[in-house]
Amino acid sequence: MQVDKMALKKLGTEQGNNEDDSNRSNSSNQTRRSSSNKMASKKLGMEQGNNEDDSNRSNSSKRTRRSSSKKKMKEAMVINPFPPEILEVISQKLLSFDDIFSFSDVCTEWRAVQKTYWRKFLESHSPLIVHTTTYAKKFCSFYSIPENRAYSSKLSNIWGLSYSGSSSGYLTMAGANKTLHLINPFKRNKKIIDTSMIVKDWTYFAGRVLIAFAKGSDEFLVLASCKRLFGLYVYQSQNCSWQTYSKMGHPWKIVDFAVFKNIIYVLTDKAEVGVLSLNSGSLKFLNLKNTPDVPSSRLYHLLSCDGELLVVRFEPNQVLDIYKIDRETMSYVKLDTLGDVALFHSSYKCYALANPGKWGYESNRVYHINWEWGQYEVYSGSNNELIESFLLAGNHQIPSKSRPYWMDWCFRNQPDEVDYSLVE
Repeated sequence: MQVDKMALKKLGTEQGNNEDDSNRSNSSNQTRRSSSNKMASKKLGMEQGNNEDDSNRSNSSKRTRRSSSKKKMKEAMVINPFPPEILEVISQKLLSFDDIFSFSDVCTEWRAVQKTYWRKFLESHSPLIVHTTTYAKKFCSFYSIPENRAYSSKLSNIWGLSYSGSSSGYLTMAGANKTLHLINPFKRNKKIIDTSMIVKDWTYFAGRVLIAFAKGSDEFLVLASCKRLFGLYVYQSQNCSWQTYSKMGHPWKIVDFAVFKNIIYVLTDKAEVGVLSLNSGSLKFLNLKNTPDVPSSRLYHLLSCDGELLVVRFEPNQVLDIYKIDRETMSYVKLDTLGDVALFHSSYKCYALANPGKWGYESNRVYHINWEWGQYEVYSGSNNELIESFLLAGNHQIPSKSRPYWMDWCFRNQPDEVDYSLVE
């Protein structure tokens, strides 16, 4: 009987162990199945996600293709009925810079024609007469003598600004709020420079201004002379600051300046010619022989033209003195004629152009702006005699209050460049 009990106990233990083994086996199987299900679910989710990503990319690609297709269809719908030669004629008939720029917004073909036309327009060395009227606030005009036509350009508000001259394609204007405005109507950009650290009111003291760019760089500099104090001030964009080279009390006064072979030269009220160093902030004067007597320093101009450095004094029908700076003999050499050069003179500045016949002007001529009469006059470069005079187109029909307020010569887009490494 005891044996039977022991056998039953042993049998129960074995059954319990078998049940435990079975439970553990079932649990393990369930765990494996659960893990397998999770992995399968995760894999399925990843596949679904990938499928969704692929679907999204596919839809995005389709949308992009549809958008591109619609754009092409839209462009294709803009039918250009004019051949390029007709478009070129149309572009040449436009008299507003703003219309010329808007011309390129029509379609691809028109844009290509405008780009070619504008490039040729800017490459021309033919100067334009730039002027505005007493009541103009945002507009100025550019008159081409060879073409006998006037262009208009809408600028930012120029009311209250005092014109100081043109240089490197920019119009320079002084503001009463101690600022100097550099406006390029050909590239439609503008720079504003603070002048408070050099003069209190630049509109009162403004004189001649020259803009030049550092060679191989977008950095620029501005040379400004004070017409009442004959001071020389230089602004450099790389450090956004002004430097004073001369002011009241100095033994010499700066009356003009020019860029010659990438070096800045200055002219004093005593006809001295100096080299400006932008690195050291100094002036080194040339020891020149045969320096002329200067009765009125404001009437002299320093010019760079065709590889020559010129000093010119011009008064219509009265005085025409032309000197060349000979670097070999280090002397002033007086010239009897301008040769194959034309001068363009205004009350602001005198400019020179070599081989003027190529651009529609005559050699050995002085083209002078008489802004009081709203006309330009042509004088002989040999004897200073008046050859002819012309009213600007339509000036005789403009009411007196709208007559030109200031007039000057403007060269379109020929920036002067300076090389800092040439002068220590």
